[in-house]
Amino acid sequence: MSFPKPLFLFLLLLLPTLTWAQQRPADRPGAQPTPTQGQRIELLGAGRLQGGTFNGVEIRKLIGNVSFKQGTTLLYCDSAYQYTERNALEAFSNVRIIQNDTITITGDRGTYDGDTRKARMTGNVTMRDPRMTLTTQLLDYDLNRNLAYYSTGGHLQDPENTLDSQFGYYNTQSKVFSFKRNVKLVTKENNIDTDTLQYNTISKIAYFFGPTRIRGKQGNLYAENGTYNTITKVSNFARNAKIETPNYLLGGDKIFYDEARQYGVATGHVSMTSKKDNIEIRGDVGRYWRAQGRAKVYGSRPVMRNINDKDTLYLTADTLVSLEGRPPQNKAGVIYAYRKVGIFRADLQGRCDSLTYDRQDSVIYLSHDPVLWNNKNQLTADSMQIQQRKGQIDQMRLYGHAFSIGQDTLLNFNQVKGRYMVAYFRDKSIKKIDVLGNAESLYYALEGDTAVSGVNKSVSATMALRFADSKLQTISFLTNPEASFIPPNELKPEDAKLKDFRWRPKERPTRRQTLGKHFALPVKPKKKATPKKKPAATPRKAAPPKKKAAPAAQKPVVKK
Repeated sequence: MSFPKPLFLFLLLLLPTLTWAQQRPADRPGAQPTPTQGQRIELLGAGRLQGGTFNGVEIRKLIGNVSFKQGTTLLYCDSAYQYTERNALEAFSNVRIIQNDTITITGDRGTYDGDTRKARMTGNVTMRDPRMTLTTQLLDYDLNRNLAYYSTGGHLQDPENTLDSQFGYYNTQSKVFSFKRNVKLVTKENNIDTDTLQYNTISKIAYFFGPTRIRGKQGNLYAENGTYNTITKVSNFARNAKIETPNYLLGGDKIFYDEARQYGVATGHVSMTSKKDNIEIRGDVGRYWRAQGRAKVYGSRPVMRNINDKDTLYLTADTLVSLEGRPPQNKAGVIYAYRKVGIFRADLQGRCDSLTYDRQDSVIYLSHDPVLWNNKNQLTADSMQIQQRKGQIDQMRLYGHAFSIGQDTLLNFNQVKGRYMVAYFRDKSIKKIDVLGNAESLYYALEGDTAVSGVNKSVSATMALRFADSKLQTISFLTNPEASFIPPNELKPEDAKLKDFRWRPKERPTRRQTLGKHFALPVKPKKKATPKKKPAATPRKAAPPKKKAAPAAQKPVVKK
C-alpha cells in the first residue's frame, strides 16, 4: 500500500512521538517490569514509505535515500525494512554504517538490532577507520563491545602493511586486531606466516601466539611466541626461536633481533650452525652481528662440534667466536676460542688458554700453555699448530720449549725435547718427529716388552725419530751428536727425566667433560642377544702344536 506525499511527511513528523509511545508503554497493575531495551532507532529520512508484512511480520518498507540514527551511529542505504514490533531493521544496497565519525562500514546488505546494538554486513564488506581498511564478505559488529569480527576470510591494509586471515576480530576502541588460521602479514621488508596473531594498528606491533615464520631479504626467523614491530623492525621471539641466514642458523629459547642494526641476541639453549662445513656451536647466550659476519657464544662452557666423515671434533671454552668467511681470501671462516680451552676427538685431546681454528685450510693454532695428547703421547710447547688433511691430523708443529713424552708398555716415560719440533702422523698415530735446535732424547730399551735393558740418552742440534706400531724404531742424529747408553743398574732417578719434564694426565679432557650439558653422549646401539646353538657332535681333534715364543724386542737403532 502507498501513501500520498503530504501524508508521508506528516507521518515522518509523528515518528518520534510514536517511537516514544512504543518505548514507554503504560504500566499495568501487577505487570512484570519490562526489560530495559536500547535506544529506539530513529528514522531520519527516506524517499518513500510503505507499510505491510514480510514473512508474517509487520514492517515499514522505506525506499530511496534511507537514513537512520541511534545515538552517534548513523546508517544509510537505498532501501530498508524497519520492524515495527522490535527495534531492528534490514538494509539493502549501498549500505553504510558510520560510528562516531571515525569508523565506516559499507556492504551490499545489512541487519541491525537496536536493542543489542549488533550489526551484520554481507557482500563486498569494507570497514575503514583513519588507520586501516578491512575487506571481507561477512562482518559482525558489536557496537556495545566495540568489536568487529569475521569468519569467512578477510584482508586488512594500512599504509605500511597488508594482512590476510580466515578469522579476525577488531576492537575499534583499542585499535587491536586478532587473527587466526592462515594468517599472512606482508610488510615492506618481510612476509610473515602464522596461525594466531594480534596486530595493534596504532603501535604497528604484531604479537604471535603460534608457529610463526618471517621471511625477508636479510634472512628468515621462526618462533612459536613473540612480537614484531613492523616500524622499527625489532623482533622479540620465544619458544623454539631461530634466525636463518644464507650461511648460519641461530636458535635459542628466546631471540631478540634488530633488522636495522642487523644484530641479534639469543638466550637459553643457544645453537649456531654453519651450513657450509657441518659446524655447530651450543651455549647459553649467543650474539650475532650479521653485517660483520660475527657470532659470539658464551655461558656454561659453550661447545663447538665439527663433524668430518666418521671423526667428530669437540671444542669447548669460556667463549667461542665465529667469523664468516670473506672471499676470496677465506671462504670458510675462523673460530676463536679463549679461556680454558678444551679439545676432544677420538685420536686427539688437548688444553690451552687461546685457540684459533682456520676452517679455510683446517689449521688449528694453540697458545698460552698448550698441551696435546695422542694415544699415550703428550706434547707441550709455548705454542702449537695442528695441520689437518682430509679430516685427519697430518702434522703438529711445536714452537718454543717443545717437549714430547710417551709411555711404553712398562709405563716408562720416553722423552724428546728441543726448541722446535714437527710431529708427522699417519693412521692417527705419530710416525716421525723432527727436532730442530737443542734436541735431547731419552728412550728406554726393553727386552720383550717385559724388562728394561737400559736407557738411551742423546743430545744433538737436530734429530729425527721414526716410529712403527707406536714404538720407537730409529733415532737419527744430524748435527754434533752425543749419545750414551745407561744400564739399568747404573740408572739414577735424576737420569730418568729430562729437564722441564712435566707429566699431566689429570688435565687430559674426557668426552664427558668436553661435551658438558650441551651435547648428549652418543648412544651405542645394543647388540641383540643371539640364541646359543648346541654344538653338533664332531670327532675330537688333535691338540694344536704349541706356538714359539716371540723374539725379544730389539733396541732402537741409533744412527749417527
